[in-house]
Amino acid sequence: MNNLLFSETQKFKQWWIWLILIGINGTILFGIIQQLFLGQQFGNQPMSDIGLIITGIFMLLLSLLFFLFRLETHIKNDGIYVRFFPLHKSFRFYSWDTISSFYVRQYSPISEYGGWGIRGFGKNRAFNVSGNKGLQIEFKNGKKLLIGTDNFEELKRTILKIQALKQIM
Repeated sequence: MNNLLFSETQKFKQWWIWLILIGINGTILFGIIQQLFLGQQFGNQPMSDIGLIITGIFMLLLSLLFFLFRLETHIKNDGIYVRFFPLHKSFRFYSWDTISSFYVRQYSPISEYGGWGIRGFGKNRAFNVSGNKGLQIEFKNGKKLLIGTDNFEELKRTILKIQALKQIM
């Protein structure tokens, strides 16, 4: 039996990321309209028409990628499943047998991990998309993984229940 104990899906929702992407896309779209359709150069040193179109396509694809990004976390009886879509096509599974400890905590995304996303190298990694609270996992092999959460209280209750059950077993 593999019951789902906790489930969460998060997306990038920092207003400043979307403001930057909308601003850049709007500026490039304005440039494309001005240069390609109105015949007026866009800027003092205008890009070629092809360069402007390629830049516009690149920025639209980058914006789409940010829109598609999502961090999915499932905690089940057999362990923790996490996926950072679309970079991870399938879930990464972490069995309870490989975990030495796990707890919820507050952290500093910028000073501890350098920001949001898939962060860190080697023994200390993080998957986060927003906020500053998460599930800290410490593995028996010495590695650590932090999984960000927006449902801190629900995750905390779930973890306390699992820890209580593990002590009984």
